[in-house]
Amino acid sequence: MAMLYSTTCPDGPSFSRIIAGAWRWHPGTNVDALTQTALDLGITTFDHADIYGDYQNEIHFGTLLRKKSSLRQQMQLISKCGIKLISSRKPEHQIKHYDTSKAHILASVEQSLDNLCTDYLDLLLLHRPDPLMDPDEIAEAFLQLRDQGKVRYFGVSNFTPAQFELLAGTLPMPLVTNQIEISAFQPAPLLNGSVEYLHARRVSPMAWSPLGGGKFLNGENEVGRRVLDGLNKWTIERGATTTHYLLAWLLRHPANLFPVIGTSRTERIAEAASAVNHEMSRQDWFQILQWSLGKEVA
Repeated sequence: MAMLYSTTCPDGPSFSRIIAGAWRWHPGTNVDALTQTALDLGITTFDHADIYGDYQNEIHFGTLLRKKSSLRQQMQLISKCGIKLISSRKPEHQIKHYDTSKAHILASVEQSLDNLCTDYLDLLLLHRPDPLMDPDEIAEAFLQLRDQGKVRYFGVSNFTPAQFELLAGTLPMPLVTNQIEISAFQPAPLLNGSVEYLHARRVSPMAWSPLGGGKFLNGENEVGRRVLDGLNKWTIERGATTTHYLLAWLLRHPANLFPVIGTSRTERIAEAASAVNHEMSRQDWFQILQWSLGKEVA
């Protein structure tokens, strides 16, 4: 079993096709074991955000790099900024809101660098589109961070094509990805032109919540029941796991998707890594889509 690696766009960063998301890697989880398991399986890209774990997960991950600084050269680090949560750690936040001002972007990156015990981020994403975002101000922040060597590449998360176009048209550097929710339980971006928009620009999306999260995997949702009932039959008849098939479904798409898994279990990381070597047939791909939609394609 060999991990696959790819760039997110021409002249963009190279990441493992499966990305380890740290949003569940709270203080108390064995971040050492999770990270080493991922690295041993070839998963070298780790996805963070300033707000994860009530602003604590980056710090928790950084304790590992403080102990084993040599690991930094074996991995790529992604972080995000732009959301301000209500938190006892942030008493000045009276309401949850977005902030993509230059001052906040710069301050957030400085904090993430300190938290993660690193001199640079491989990729910085704006976490959510901000109705008050000023593309010129964002461009100033990105330029400063790039020129200072603190961030190598930039992208966005949860942006619509129009929002992506607005920001991309202002920046002096490319946006190298858009991290959006895509899964067999949430296939809309594959059907409404969102992924095609990026594909036409040779930008590979990252897919967050590629396994649908608890709201689908617990079988309480109708879409989840249809998909899981079908996949459970496959696991009995063919072997492998539902995790394997759900990720292989995303990896089959020609837009070169990068699933961002959110597990805090080492065995799930291993299941995820196995999916990169599964070449799903066209008929199997459409079978999963049919389960998701509850009907055959037109």
